Amino acid sequence: MAKTVADVMTSHPATIEADQPVSVAASLMRDHDTGALIVNDKGRMKGIVTDRDITVRVVADERGPDTPVREACSASVEAIGPDTSIEQAVRLMRTHAVRRLPVVEDGRAVGVVSLGDLAVERDPSSALADISAAEGNR
Repeated sequence: MAKTVADVMTSHPATIEADQPVSVAASLMRDHDTGALIVNDKGRMKGIVTDRDITVRVVADERGPDTPVREACSASVEAIGPDTSIEQAVRLMRTHAVRRLPVVEDGRAVGVVSLGDLAVERDPSSALADISAAEGNR
């Protein structure tokens, strides 16, 4: 059984620079089959942008596809280290009502742990684990 986030995280997360347009973010999400990207500023993690962020903060406000990612992302993000325990990650997700936590070392994202990753690890027979483990659900 996994003990730390490093054991269950998705390594090498998809990233985007903060000054890139949200249209590029959407294309990267499609190409990487993910609903979230780590947002970097000169290679250092600045935040996270999700497909929902683009919908709510850009499309719903009738802003265009050239809107910089920095204006759509969540900049105050809980981040954890790869040595964080699974239990601590679960507590942080619960406390902050988030579905993903960036895994960071020296200010750079090295992974992402999702609610689905933790469900697969903690209760592999759950419906969420089944859905998360299915091909194409990352």
